[in-house]
Amino acid sequence: MLKRCLALLCALLIVLPCLPAGADEHPNWYEVFVRSYQDSDGDGLGDLNGLTARLDALHDLGWNGLWLMPVMPSPSYHKYDVTNYMDIDPEYGTLEDMRTLIAAAHARGFLIILDLPVNHTSTRHPWFEAACDALRRGEESPYTDYYHFLDHPADGYVQLGGTGWYYEERFAGGGMPDLNLDSEAVRAEITAICDFWLREMDADGFRLDAVTSFYTGDSEANIAFLRWLKESCEAIRPGSYLVGECWSGLTTIADYYRSGVDSFFLFPASQAEGFVASSLRGRSKHAEKFNRGLLNTLEAIPDGLLAPFLSNHDTGRTIGSVQGRSNRPAAKFAEGLLGLLPGRTFTYYGEEIGMVGSGDDPNKRLAMYWNDGDMTQQPPGVTNLEYAYPCWDDQMADPDSLLHYCAAVNAMRSRWPMIPAGTHETLLAEGDLLLMRRTLGEDACLIAVNFSSSETLELTLPAACRMEEEIETGAETAVLDENGLALSLPPYSIVILTEK
Repeated sequence: MLKRCLALLCALLIVLPCLPAGADEHPNWYEVFVRSYQDSDGDGLGDLNGLTARLDALHDLGWNGLWLMPVMPSPSYHKYDVTNYMDIDPEYGTLEDMRTLIAAAHARGFLIILDLPVNHTSTRHPWFEAACDALRRGEESPYTDYYHFLDHPADGYVQLGGTGWYYEERFAGGGMPDLNLDSEAVRAEITAICDFWLREMDADGFRLDAVTSFYTGDSEANIAFLRWLKESCEAIRPGSYLVGECWSGLTTIADYYRSGVDSFFLFPASQAEGFVASSLRGRSKHAEKFNRGLLNTLEAIPDGLLAPFLSNHDTGRTIGSVQGRSNRPAAKFAEGLLGLLPGRTFTYYGEEIGMVGSGDDPNKRLAMYWNDGDMTQQPPGVTNLEYAYPCWDDQMADPDSLLHYCAAVNAMRSRWPMIPAGTHETLLAEGDLLLMRRTLGEDACLIAVNFSSSETLELTLPAACRMEEEIETGAETAVLDENGLALSLPPYSIVILTEK
């Protein structure tokens, strides 16, 4: 069955143009930390040309959207403290390399979005340097209005060396002063930045960093700014995709959709305590836990385009969340459950091969494990270096690997567009059995899931069905009786059916 799922990838070029109205042709997204991904010039650091060289592999495995962590010039290894918003960090390449990457991605059917950190800049940004020089000289400068300065100490403010001035920096110690987003001049700069990347460079949108920190403690102001930013991007490139990092609970995330921003990352589904990983733990009612999290999400955000994920560059990786170092079926099944969520799912690079990382941020951003001879340098500050699963090359050669399982999940989401884009119904959520229906236009499918790690379970279907495909974590396969009414589900299995 797994090989059958992988074969569906070859059919996507035929299927996608015929998707029902309302389907999302880009349901499977992939996050890349360029520095740790693929080196093309031998300096030990990942770069844009290295990523371009890997596009075919990502396309063949079913991803069709790319999110790049910051690629703009920056003094840090992570590059969230930008010094020039309209250039590429020399460690990663050139603007021409970026144009090549974007064109190559588009030619393969990818959308590509860039991380846009506009809550703050680097202290080395020319705007901040000009503002500080003016304050030290006691002179007027338009750039002092680009930031928040006070002539007295205050919470969240850092003293400007050699002066009695203080600047706002909510990410304390990172050399990242907060921008004054109420400044018309700053908004004009941001508009120009968006125009550069969306129109001149042909990017498809942005990942918006730290959206709850634009105006600390003021959700209404944050939402208003996001509304302005979305309208500005839409005027530049209609249909551009914005996804925001609203690291908060479900109620707050739902409220931020009022901004008109397309998506916000679904943190309640992510990490160890998210409803995906937590539904694998405990002794009972695993399906009920997952279903409750899903229904709560759909009730809170009935119309928004969801952006579910399991881990990203700021969180512990999924292998740790599901205790998957020695439990490959659980690691697979977590990725399968992610694939059943509506919206655009995001996979952090290395999740597809079971990379490990937690604790200090550099540990979460280790070099991609292509093979023992083809890896970048590790990020500075790594304190725990571990690779629990085989490398990419070995997993490509193993049809039972986590990598091939993730490819099967991607294929399923593209083959059955009602899964990411359809209307949801829960038909049964009891113990370890879950049965769902997704409907898109006149098309529908049933999704049967066994959450048990060890038991084969029997499910009575509501109508005679055909079994279309199965994604299994082990050697056992599902069996549908000759009447199409009784389905035998092996442990950790996902089966797609259609009603006769």
